[in-house]
Amino acid sequence: MRKNSVLRWILLSCITASLAVPPQAFAAPQQQGPVKPPQAQQQQQQPQFSLTVQSQVVQVNAVVTDQDGNIITGLKKENFRLTDNGQPQQIANFEPNDAPITIVLLLEFDARFYGIWSYYSQELSYGFAQHLGPEDWVALVTFDLKPKIVVDFTKNKDEIRAGIATLGFPGFSESNLYDALIDTLDRLKDVQGKKSVLVVATGIDTFSKHTLSQTYDALKKTNVTVFCIGSAEQLAVTDPNEGGIGYIQAKNAMDYFARYTGGYTWFPRFQGEMPDIFSTVVDYLRNQYALGFTPPDSARDGKYHKVKVEVVDDKGNPLMVEGKKGKMKKVVVYAREGYQAPKAEVGD
Repeated sequence: MRKNSVLRWILLSCITASLAVPPQAFAAPQQQGPVKPPQAQQQQQQPQFSLTVQSQVVQVNAVVTDQDGNIITGLKKENFRLTDNGQPQQIANFEPNDAPITIVLLLEFDARFYGIWSYYSQELSYGFAQHLGPEDWVALVTFDLKPKIVVDFTKNKDEIRAGIATLGFPGFSESNLYDALIDTLDRLKDVQGKKSVLVVATGIDTFSKHTLSQTYDALKKTNVTVFCIGSAEQLAVTDPNEGGIGYIQAKNAMDYFARYTGGYTWFPRFQGEMPDIFSTVVDYLRNQYALGFTPPDSARDGKYHKVKVEVVDDKGNPLMVEGKKGKMKKVVVYAREGYQAPKAEVGD
């Protein structure tokens, strides 16, 4: 079983970037049942909505909320202001990004502390798939020393629940979060659609080949939105020995994973918080605005460009909405912080 899983991951990397890859090709298709004809495969492919650089057009997905986290819908193109490295940009393309969701549930599953972290991760993530819609795709990947595909992309959400429920005792005590996240982002490069990863982990990395800095660099370049759920908060709060500087650093790392990609991070203390968190993840992905702009030729410098998205009212002032206590407050915008600009070739 392990050998087949490894082969599937290797085969995926051989698929050329020019092909429109359906979500179920996160790993190589399993040889079970009849092979679907090309026309049937085309029908399952999703629209391409993401932050990417294609034909010099940059697309940024943004979610707008009030200070209490309530999502604001119904905004128009004129309500958005966008800058690239501080330079105002004209928004050429604008539309609600309501494409089906493609998401990987990346679950820490290691034997550290007798597997207690893995138990918390399983408990916290068990009900997530049921919050997705019938046309959304989801895959389950666990990691300890290495990542492992437990369930390839599927629309059958019961497969994810069954995959989590059947996890036995983990085999390794290593928690190589950085390697697993980078590897997952790499596997998603050729998958089309609105792509995201939900990380359920302590945030602590024990033995990755990649550094935290390299992980940040990968996140800056990806067009995948990353959400994180910290699975160690309850124990860290109740046991002072578990809430030291190492755990604080782990929380900061997960915060940045989400920040670089326009996602969000939660650190729940109780299982009862999870339904609201799951609903928020799906709502964020379901209510994105797709903003497209064309940078000038001078921006093709191969460097990382910072992008800032602001929301204004009809008079051009920062948009204000009423809070719980009746006080007017600025809205909050969740969007990735930048993009990797292409390098202009000599003679262009």
